[in-house]
Amino acid sequence: MTQRRAYRFTEATKRSPSPLLFPTMAGQVSFDITSSVDLQEVDNAVNQAKKEVAQRYDFKGSKASIDFKKGEGTLELIADDSFKMDALWDILQTRMIRRGVPVKNMKLSDLEKMGGDLVKRIVTLQQGIPSDAAKAIVKFLKEQKLRKVQAAIQGDQLRVSSPSKDELQSTMALLRGEDFGVELSFGNYRE
Repeated sequence: MTQRRAYRFTEATKRSPSPLLFPTMAGQVSFDITSSVDLQEVDNAVNQAKKEVAQRYDFKGSKASIDFKKGEGTLELIADDSFKMDALWDILQTRMIRRGVPVKNMKLSDLEKMGGDLVKRIVTLQQGIPSDAAKAIVKFLKEQKLRKVQAAIQGDQLRVSSPSKDELQSTMALLRGEDFGVELSFGNYRE
């Protein structure tokens, strides 16, 4: 024999209904905007570029080298002169693009003179969205006056939320059309 519990509607339950009895509307839908570089792909691209430099005729006998410092997230390019440095950077950039590494996330330093007529350039790999780019993205989204779309900076990434999936998809399309200085990737889509 099963017993049923009767639910009594009192004045208190009329004012604040139970969420189990009356479900509320759907919550916020959100996605994260990140920017990262796959260090394994960078390592593969550097190895391919080193092989190409070793085989090219214009680099025979030169002291050109590419050194990848994984822990620091930097690349060190060394060449005989600025002309060979440009050629070395071109080779590396081509290999990075073929491996799917976003070139926008690489920040070049100025050429530095080294001893023995060598020049050096440091390439820094940008992991995460810098704070100035994150602020620019938030400002851009506010200027677009999208209905109920909110962006929040969370460290080196952004979370964009809205009650409407359609608004979020139009937000993604708008962000893909703009250049913020880093490669944006969208993920962690939550309903």
